[in-house]
Amino acid sequence: MRLPVLAGLAVLMIGLAVWSTRSLTATPPDTVHLEELTWVEVRTLVQHGHTVAIVPTAGLEQNGPHVVLGKHGYVVRHTADRIARALGNALVAPVMNYVPEGSIDPPDGHMRFAGTISIPEPVFADVLEATARSLRAHGFTLIALLGDSGGNQATQAAVAEALNAEWAGTGATVLHVGDYYAANGQADWLVAEGESHASIGGHAGIRDTSELMAVYPDGVRAEMVRPGGGRYPEPTGVSGDPTRASVARGEKMLALKIEAALAQINAVLAQ
Repeated sequence: MRLPVLAGLAVLMIGLAVWSTRSLTATPPDTVHLEELTWVEVRTLVQHGHTVAIVPTAGLEQNGPHVVLGKHGYVVRHTADRIARALGNALVAPVMNYVPEGSIDPPDGHMRFAGTISIPEPVFADVLEATARSLRAHGFTLIALLGDSGGNQATQAAVAEALNAEWAGTGATVLHVGDYYAANGQADWLVAEGESHASIGGHAGIRDTSELMAVYPDGVRAEMVRPGGGRYPEPTGVSGDPTRASVARGEKMLALKIEAALAQINAVLAQ
């Protein structure tokens, strides 16, 4: 009698295991954002080849009197979404909004303007590293650091270099997608459109304002748009001439960023 009982139990256990496996298989919704997925859906996507993770970094900083503090976050969430969908095998981590923005005491850089939040560069580096390690542990093999702010670039590059040295030969790679920010052709395109480097500016000018107009128009205070005069001149915090911004220019600026990022990521994937 023991053998039939044991055999029956074995069949029951196999059946339960099969049922359990099927019950934890999911058809993911139409999103590429980790925060909008369950852990089961993420596991399913990774098992089916979604092994690229995009880590967007932004900032909470002054952008003149006409653009909201969260500009970088709105922009990079949009671009990361489009990059991931274009790749077809990528998911997007939540946007990192807390990044280095200058000394807190005494305040300098963007910290001289109300609402900016800054963290030390070593803290930012630690968060990036822990994020990359977490994603690698879940099966992601290419972790792409996508920084929408100039102050994020050097730390991202350093973290990528250190982790790649440690992970050499393991099949996991960290990529600082520097071309997205520094080699996207935006300034050249605007010059070809008749702008000067002075009118383009470096912060809260044509590019920043146009990009936000394209992805989150409520984040631009049209009545407060004024030309700047230098790098963060008090009291405006504007460099360049945002009065020359437009939705059409914003769409072009975003497309240039996305194209630059895709080219750099695809080059790594092709290796």
